Amino acid sequence: MSHTEEPVSIIGGGLAGCEAAWQLLRRGHCVDLYEMKPLKFSPAHRDAHLAELVCSNSFRSNDPNSAAGLLKEEMRLLSSLLLEAADKCSVPAGTALAVDRNRFSLFIEAKLTSSPRFNLIRSEMKEIPDNGIVIIASGPLTSDSLADHIASFTGSDSLYFYDAISPIIDAASIDISKVFPGSRYGRGGDDYLNCPFTEEEYLRFWNELSRGETVPPKPFEESRCFEGCLPIEVMAGRGPETLTHGPMKPVGLLNPVTGKRPFAAVQLRRENLAATHFNIVGFQTKLTWSEQRRIFRLIPGLEKAEFTRYGSIHRNTFVHSPSSLQGNLQCRLSPSLFFAGQITGVEGYIESTATGLIAGINVSAFTRRKSIPVLPEVTAHGALLRHLTRPTRNFQPTNINHGLLPPLVAKTPKWRRGAAYRDRSLRELSRWIEEIGPIIGL
Repeated sequence: MSHTEEPVSIIGGGLAGCEAAWQLLRRGHCVDLYEMKPLKFSPAHRDAHLAELVCSNSFRSNDPNSAAGLLKEEMRLLSSLLLEAADKCSVPAGTALAVDRNRFSLFIEAKLTSSPRFNLIRSEMKEIPDNGIVIIASGPLTSDSLADHIASFTGSDSLYFYDAISPIIDAASIDISKVFPGSRYGRGGDDYLNCPFTEEEYLRFWNELSRGETVPPKPFEESRCFEGCLPIEVMAGRGPETLTHGPMKPVGLLNPVTGKRPFAAVQLRRENLAATHFNIVGFQTKLTWSEQRRIFRLIPGLEKAEFTRYGSIHRNTFVHSPSSLQGNLQCRLSPSLFFAGQITGVEGYIESTATGLIAGINVSAFTRRKSIPVLPEVTAHGALLRHLTRPTRNFQPTNINHGLLPPLVAKTPKWRRGAAYRDRSLRELSRWIEEIGPIIGL
């Protein structure tokens, strides 16, 4: 591609926008990436760097036999920048892939800005540009003005649900005498700190959590939560056993003080390699800050916890992809407009990144008037795209899961199904890469 050709414009410097930019850069394109930070921050963002991780520092399971792990393996085959960064900036987290947030963002920003064909523009885009090729990757926290313009342009209202983020605490404020190291659900190394509860301690905690004061939605907004990322107090409201079968399930844990399995446990995962900060796993919340201090200090070992970031609530905006997007993430109303990231209706870091990766590949092909074979539906990427674009009346965001993949043809024992999905997907993706390689320069 000649450097005199018009650059591709990307709106949003989050995971999807950065991944799309990388895929275009490595194919010889010029990229203008628009990021409104630090001139303007969303309610959940704090850091001025690109690819900021908001809700958690975890990319979930790294086991290729899981759906999340399979998607990562596919992304590695497709030379994902963000998976390269995650692998190089990882922190111990058992079978999960968790990262040092700051190192992760800095790695990605340095890699992109080192390219002479990459232009980072610190400016808020309030409308969709009316010329050139554009990828909208503005994320679930798209600014109100741009969200309104997108809704008007696509001819349908933006849908939304509420998402919450977990608090982070200072490691120095943890009472180490009351916690112990252990794994997550009996898998991986002892990379988590565990706060054990007796039954009496748990019931007191559950009672306070169930009736804790929360931040209400605005008067004109209906509160809708994503089922896969429910606030901890919403889960508690479903009954006292919900948490002990969910994020506080003490599977594979033995308290070294008592030699017994605790009634329940809260797990803490390190935020950085230096282990100076920990987040409370699965404790995304919309409790008020004062209630977080009061209630979460009932957790054994966190009686004097100092919070470096409180949990919070924010609105996630996404388009109605089945009516708005084609299977290659191209807008049905404008061939020069593509969407990527959580604004398409995927949920999760890796899912957002994956759509950015595919959008970058498809935009590269589109600018060169090349056709890209449809991703096989048996791949995790293909299954996600199928979910986003197949006609449906009740479209809702989703994480990657094996239920999105076509059923296995051969009868397979339950314990072997994850590996069977993995083998089938990676085999078909490798064939797809061979087929498109000469066209887009992989």
